[in-house]
Amino acid sequence: MKKTFWSRIKEVGPGAVVAAAFIGPGTVTSCFTSGASYGTTLLWAILFSTISVIIMQTMSSRLGIVTQKGLGEALRAKFTSKISRILLAILVISAIFIGNVAYETGNVSGSILGIQAISASLDNSTWKIILALILGIVAFVLLFSGSYKYIEKFLTGLVVIMGLIFLVCAFAVKPDWGQVFKNLFVPSVPEGNNSWMTVAALMGTTVVPYNIYLHASSSAKKWNKPEEDIKTSNIDSVLAIGLGGIISLAIIICASVLQGNFELSGANGKTMAQSLTPLLGNWATVIFGIGLFAAGFTSAITAPLSAAFASSGILGWGENMKKFRFKIIWMIVLAFGIVATCTLGASPSEIILFAQAANAFLLPITGILLLIACNDKKMLGKYKNGIVINILAIIVIGVFLFIAARNMTAFISSAQKLFS
Repeated sequence: MKKTFWSRIKEVGPGAVVAAAFIGPGTVTSCFTSGASYGTTLLWAILFSTISVIIMQTMSSRLGIVTQKGLGEALRAKFTSKISRILLAILVISAIFIGNVAYETGNVSGSILGIQAISASLDNSTWKIILALILGIVAFVLLFSGSYKYIEKFLTGLVVIMGLIFLVCAFAVKPDWGQVFKNLFVPSVPEGNNSWMTVAALMGTTVVPYNIYLHASSSAKKWNKPEEDIKTSNIDSVLAIGLGGIISLAIIICASVLQGNFELSGANGKTMAQSLTPLLGNWATVIFGIGLFAAGFTSAITAPLSAAFASSGILGWGENMKKFRFKIIWMIVLAFGIVATCTLGASPSEIILFAQAANAFLLPITGILLLIACNDKKMLGKYKNGIVINILAIIVIGVFLFIAARNMTAFISSAQKLFS
């Protein structure tokens, strides 16, 4: 029986998980910084990034549906020599597992900052530890259940809440909509040492390398009939990832009214929310706090999950969420995030921006690996990439290589400052 559009809508899910993954505290910080520093000038970067995400993620999802494997497993199946598998394992684990261990601290911290922005009485070190443990327990229970279905529904709900919260914020500040639409479609990079770094951060926080692994694995778990399900998956990706892009645009628009009147140094979720109080009234902290909480908590679940999918797949352990080896990976990532949050405090905004910019360097590598896998006729048969999708993917990878090269000096300078 042929599926209708609405019946396909009811089956959406993996796309929402991807949207939940890339809309985290890093996205909120990067987008808020962009808006407060450059107004709506860099909206085009989010539009390009969102289209890029849809291109890369539909490839990833198709790979998962057809092969019933995650990207890690698919790469392991394609590269059979011992040396190539070792090199791939080092590359994937260093980029995805270690990277997600670091990001998890920002995810948990961001979620707590959202709660503390709403209630000042919880803004102390004791409550930070209590909240970190509570959030950790909830995330642990969801992940330990081993049920992708429950996790998917939970994350989908939070993404919808996030979307509504930040859209309300964007409309409430009453921006110049003519300028908004102009900057959405006309690329322009302001002068300044950090402008290209901000572009890289915006793109790096939207087109996230670990989401490519996450989407292939989650699609394989949800769908198994390529003829029918690839179309459903494409609708899912466009709608959910499109919503994620709109959320990012809304944050930039919301912060754009602060241009020139916001100090990034020492900024966190609470100061961002408070800076909007003159424009949105006393509800500013509640609106922004709920959005930041949702952003942090969704990413706090997806980061450990994607690290487990990628690492288990590339090591040949399989991607069964109920297996102990799979669980031990996400447990390490989650535990590190909770412990680091309790002992080190929230990550400074500069570190979050640096991490997002680093993503822009990692994406071309992951994109090339995905492109290789999706052109393997032996694995995908008639569902391998066509000429058009290959051209689009190469353009996306090429643009990110250009951004990475253009941003290299600023990136090295930022790294030296952070680690000196």
